[in-house]
Amino acid sequence: MTNVMTTGIGRCILALFTTGIAVSAWAGEAEVANPHAVPNPPLVKVPFAFPGPRMENTPIVYKDKPMLVQNVRGNTKAAGFYLFIQDMVTGEEIAKFGDTFSFVSAYVNGEELNVFATENTDDDWTHDIYRFWSTDLKEWKKELAIARKPGEHLFNANVCKDDQGYVMAFESNAPVQWSFRFARSKDLSKWEEIEGIQFSDTAEQSACANPTLRYFAPYYYCIYGAWRWQGPGKWYEYRLPETMYVTYVARSKDLETWELSPTKYPMLDPVPGEGINNTDADIFEYEGNTYIFYATGDQQTWGTIRVAMYAGPMKQCLESYFPENVPKIVFNAREGKYIYPEK
Repeated sequence: MTNVMTTGIGRCILALFTTGIAVSAWAGEAEVANPHAVPNPPLVKVPFAFPGPRMENTPIVYKDKPMLVQNVRGNTKAAGFYLFIQDMVTGEEIAKFGDTFSFVSAYVNGEELNVFATENTDDDWTHDIYRFWSTDLKEWKKELAIARKPGEHLFNANVCKDDQGYVMAFESNAPVQWSFRFARSKDLSKWEEIEGIQFSDTAEQSACANPTLRYFAPYYYCIYGAWRWQGPGKWYEYRLPETMYVTYVARSKDLETWELSPTKYPMLDPVPGEGINNTDADIFEYEGNTYIFYATGDQQTWGTIRVAMYAGPMKQCLESYFPENVPKIVFNAREGKYIYPEK
């Protein structure tokens, strides 16, 4: 595997991390889908892609170093799956663990790095979500975090801290493939599902996938993948006619009632060279700027990781997607449906 940060383009992105230079801008017009839509915040797609097939990832700062926690699904056999961590300054792979696991995410708790991932099998797809943790990236402990229900399959999970402890969003194939639910923990170890709430579009059967969760009081922000052709996808405009898979951002004060950003475009949608996909996004803040790492490709045969930058802190970035006094699409997580404003 190429050490990406040792290449010339890798040094370019490292410079972007430290200077916040804007290198490209959005462009393109499309038919108006939402008469209430406002311009998107200035999110810049950096002219860079990680080499090789990649998908799920979490950028973190651990012990003052920017790192990227990733997984490999190199073939159809679970034995070829594993988790690894890459130093984003040197490009070096500094940890490898979690054989047969994928759908990775990570959460930094002081000196402790927590990695959440899903167990894969050869004959029954995916199973439960486990927690790995370490204080030196060498010795890893493992325990069950979320057990699946009978007949269920679990996928991505993501964790943030709020004023009550920790919250996890975890993805499932039930009741809608794809959808996600929530769980709480006081210690990152023992998790209890929040009953009665599920981010599952049972009304229109549209995808609500690969959630990333952040909390800036009083709002939870959820970045998640969706389909262009169904549900809220019809309310956004797109830069490419072939686009299929995109990323939304929503906010909520209680995990029950969510508002979607009323922007002209989704938070992420493909540009030329990115295929039909912009999903599996995760986000971090580094030296005052915000970076969103996301997957490109076609969701089947190819894809890699690219980076979009917002010139400012994460709280400001997320807030900028929700101007006040603008009608917004609402998702009711108790009733499982989107509620649309009048056009």
